Amino acid sequence: MATRLFVVHGSHPSAAVKRALELKGVDYKLFEFTPPSHALGMRVLFGGRTVPGIRFDDGEKVQGSLAIMQALERRYPQPPLYPSDPDARASVVEAERWGEATFQPIARRIIWPAFARNPEALHSFQQGSKLPALPLGVIKLLAPGITTIERRLNHATDEAQRADLDALPGHLDRIDAWIADGVLDGEHPNAGDLQIGATLNLLMAIEDLRPLIEPRPAGRLARHVFEPIPGRVPAGTIPAWWLPAAPAPV
Repeated sequence: MATRLFVVHGSHPSAAVKRALELKGVDYKLFEFTPPSHALGMRVLFGGRTVPGIRFDDGEKVQGSLAIMQALERRYPQPPLYPSDPDARASVVEAERWGEATFQPIARRIIWPAFARNPEALHSFQQGSKLPALPLGVIKLLAPGITTIERRLNHATDEAQRADLDALPGHLDRIDAWIADGVLDGEHPNAGDLQIGATLNLLMAIEDLRPLIEPRPAGRLARHVFEPIPGRVPAGTIPAWWLPAAPAPV
């Protein structure tokens, strides 16, 4: 039985786990769900609605990016995703857990209202998927149903999006501080880099947010670990008066 990874294309926690598998040189087969069909499919296969999930070649099943990272480290210790020094490891684990519990949901709450306003952006995110691409006209027809369900599943209201946008500069300051302290963006990617970098990479696909992130150490972290996402949410999708100010040039 081959190891199988269950994902939604474009999902940032799925991207984090895919990158971890690549770094560790683990062969696997990929199964893609379409949103929001994953909510039912993952619940049937793994017991919860979220991607990613992995079924290892011996039958063990693990769901969620945080748990999968830990399982990969246990099964394939090299190259490590966590430092051997206890204090350094504790700092990486803190960043990783914050990246999964706090930062990861922010991208969902920001991007799904953006897709609802601009279904053409949802169409562009099909690039790189293993599944056949749907024509733009079909995406526009399906988009209201898809985005309504995803917004409900992720509590992605306009009010939540505005609150997350207001809080985003403070989150970026926290990430930059971890980078300055050597917790993130070191010589070898760690679990914190993967969890946080995947979310940054998705947020940078939103053109209204890229100028806020890209010039910062946080933006460089994302680019060190991940290739840019082919899909794009065009500038102007998020109301300009909702956006935080971009950092001044250094």
